[in-house]
Amino acid sequence: MTEQTKSVDDTATERDATTQRRAVRARYANIATATETGCGNGGCCDGESAPASSARLGYSADEMQSVEAGADLGLGCGNPTALAALTVGETVLDLGSGAGFDCFLAAQQVGETGRVIGVDMTPKMVEKARDNVAKNGSRTVEFRLGEIEHLPVADETIDVIISNCVINLSPEKRQVFREAYRVLNPGGRLAISDVVMTATVPESVRENPESVAACVAGASTIENLETMLAAAGFENVEITPKDESAEFIREWDASLNLSDYIVSATITGEKPESGDATPE
Repeated sequence: MTEQTKSVDDTATERDATTQRRAVRARYANIATATETGCGNGGCCDGESAPASSARLGYSADEMQSVEAGADLGLGCGNPTALAALTVGETVLDLGSGAGFDCFLAAQQVGETGRVIGVDMTPKMVEKARDNVAKNGSRTVEFRLGEIEHLPVADETIDVIISNCVINLSPEKRQVFREAYRVLNPGGRLAISDVVMTATVPESVRENPESVAACVAGASTIENLETMLAAAGFENVEITPKDESAEFIREWDASLNLSDYIVSATITGEKPESGDATPE
């Protein structure tokens, strides 16, 4: 593997995964407890108010107005619920669910006969999301504390997995995709928004856990993601870069034009109808 395709998942032995997770957890705990509207500044956020930031990510005014204040933190790099094609009665799992914005939008689409589960590893964020359940009167949404590499979800119980700019934060992406495959029902699908690497991030940035926590240095290339998804068992994988995302990504860092190195993308894939819970 060349330096050009080197990603966080490939440098796990070089960086302490525990240190990386600690940095991610600390960053999002601070966001969860912030008193101002929005997410501050830095990767996965352009420093605007939450509604302004979410509008640039592809959320409609109707979507933002349909969820009570406090769930939309303006985080992410896309709108996974827009590409998930959710239907009434489906069970949805959100990886890295934050304060619950995408979960509440998904709940509207799957209806009273559906179910939505959010998993997040930051206790303060899970606490905030659970408070938002009551604010939104969402009887079909629940939030669980856990790591996306070790999902607190039973085998073959999920129809659709969504995620918004979270998998890039993991030092063990292969394990994330194996877990996603395990919990999906046969015929289930992924609908993910995330960042992908288009050029090598400077080493000083790549080796900084804070940069990984800010959705800057943790991206994998499209080729590596395709390989990991196929190894996990997924079929019909499609990864589509969104060139227009350069407009907000370049505002994630004042000292470095991040759009030279990463781009937002939609990532979709399917578990085969005959898929086993644990592929080889």
